[in-house]
Amino acid sequence: MCEWLVVAVCDDALMADVSSIEQRLNDDLTASMRAGDKARTSTLRMVLSAVRAASVAGDAAVVLDDAAVVQVLRSELKRRVEAAEVYEGAGRTEQAAGERAEAAVIEEYLPAAMSDDALQAVVESAVAAVTADGVEGKAAMGKVIAAVRDEVGDAADGGRIATVVRSVLGI
Repeated sequence: MCEWLVVAVCDDALMADVSSIEQRLNDDLTASMRAGDKARTSTLRMVLSAVRAASVAGDAAVVLDDAAVVQVLRSELKRRVEAAEVYEGAGRTEQAAGERAEAAVIEEYLPAAMSDDALQAVVESAVAAVTADGVEGKAAMGKVIAAVRDEVGDAADGGRIATVVRSVLGI
């Protein structure tokens, strides 16, 4: 009886180290299993597996913070979107729909994306600051993207940022 009690205390101590997003994923996995939602359960299991794999990647196991978990979620989302496009191009609509459904589940755990207008305003101010230093054209692109990335963080995808920067710089 004492052994079980010690294990329960240890498990609680380990769970205290997980990020809030990872804890939410675990809680939602339990809820989806109880509800019998097989598609959601499968998606959450895959995502949690990717998070755990990321936490043990490298030389030593680490506890991922929310920012690292968001990066894993973005990576998984990107995989699902790309797979859906490939399936759609091959005429396999059922598999494409499944990938899109998984992507929709993953999107629920990502922070809200920045609006196009807000991103445009941030990019324009960054372009103005970089061009004031005398850098223009393609040479300015890297500096502008870095400045925008610092300001918006995870609120905008790198591809979206690059597209807006190109349009503002006229590249």
